[in-house]
Amino acid sequence: MVDESREEAVDQRLATELAPNLALLATLRETGNITRAAQALGVPQPTVSRRLAALAEQLGAPLTMPAGRGIRLTRAGTMLAESAARALAVVESGARQAREEIEPASGHVVLGFQHLLGRQLVPRLVREFRARQPGVRFTLVQGSRQHVVDRLAEGAADLALVAPMPADHPELSGRALIAEELLLCVPEGHRLGQRRRVRFTELADEDFVMLEHGYGMRQITDDLCAEADFEPRVAFEGQESDTVRGLVAAGLGVALLPKFGPSRPANVVEIPLSPKVTRTIGLVWPAAERFTPAVRAFRDHVLAQA
Repeated sequence: MVDESREEAVDQRLATELAPNLALLATLRETGNITRAAQALGVPQPTVSRRLAALAEQLGAPLTMPAGRGIRLTRAGTMLAESAARALAVVESGARQAREEIEPASGHVVLGFQHLLGRQLVPRLVREFRARQPGVRFTLVQGSRQHVVDRLAEGAADLALVAPMPADHPELSGRALIAEELLLCVPEGHRLGQRRRVRFTELADEDFVMLEHGYGMRQITDDLCAEADFEPRVAFEGQESDTVRGLVAAGLGVALLPKFGPSRPANVVEIPLSPKVTRTIGLVWPAAERFTPAVRAFRDHVLAQA
């Protein structure tokens, strides 16, 4: 019991030392360079070095080690820096909530979304909302479905548009908005190019062009392949739907993607699947729902479109 109390006291002292240096550790994690971290924070480089040395002494282990012309965090330093980044996001969110509670008309919304949703859906929702509340600013966070969900769970985003919606995530809540049809994309001249509909089981011998793991479309495609009882032969992986579609146009494989738009994409044939395949696009937010007035207003605006 005495040892546990002593360890708790050490942890509390370390936390006390860590608190004023949250920004330092988070910035150092991003830059990997003491000089650049000092410049980003607007403090002298010796000050940064002294703070790191003091934290290392308190911890009883070094936080950094040389790496070429820069540095890299030790395992212990990485763990502290990751905790600092999460804590800093929470503190920044709290400060913003307090400020916007006083001035709701000039609020700020951090909206995360997958790349595919940035073509039409996100611009439309933001345009319609700002027509009513022009003083609200937006920070847009794009990335894979997993990246966006992680940012939301960490408190680095207020709301997120994702597909498919995360299941069984205790820290997040959400609501389905749109069921969007997904189409098989094949190059012009492909053996299936003249078909009106295609069964997914007919694709077992095809080369696939896919988004990387962590993207919603990759999860959906992998699940469909598993349901059809075959393992996809992945020829290429990418991070952008336009790149995937371009590789299909070049004859390098087939892909599952949402409809391109009003016009047909160049050198690509889009074919509906039988049975019809859709993905559900949903709006997701932290389960705690500690919204600023601007975030709540935008959430309500989006949900009203469903």
